[in-house]
Amino acid sequence: MPSSYPFEKHPRLPQETAGYALRDLTRLIASCASHGSNVGIYAERLLDDPLPWTRMRAVYRLLGLVRRYGAEPVDTACSRALDLDVVSVTKIASMLERATEDTLPLMPTGTTGGGRFARTPAEFATRQTTPASAGTSPTASAGTSPAGGSATLTLLRGGQPVAVFDATDLTEEEA
Repeated sequence: MPSSYPFEKHPRLPQETAGYALRDLTRLIASCASHGSNVGIYAERLLDDPLPWTRMRAVYRLLGLVRRYGAEPVDTACSRALDLDVVSVTKIASMLERATEDTLPLMPTGTTGGGRFARTPAEFATRQTTPASAGTSPTASAGTSPAGGSATLTLLRGGQPVAVFDATDLTEEEA
């Protein structure tokens, strides 16, 4: 062992602090697993990081939740979180505070029938008196369509016609 480890410098350091001082991950996972298999698996998932010592505080918080709420509720909450692939001790704490570790989460049911901006199909209805290709050329006169008929413009609001305009009523600038 390198000389930077605290036990060589301080041989009177208590043995129970060895896990803290040496950042021993296996000992930390074993202490979590002693409170329940799901707690141990959850601790392994928390420490599954390229820099696991940066996640050790989260595991210590998980152990604090075991001391506060007991091993069985924390094990159940960890099981539920592992089923949903949620790795966050804050979520576990929230589940335990609300006592929802035993309840199944409500899953989304899919798309809803109507949204905020949903419109009825009647609002998209158009009245067309001429074929779609007729009246679209810029050379058509203001009152007649190239097919020879009269063109009308209908303004719909709420699926009901509000105003009807004949193309003969429009001047060349308005058309």
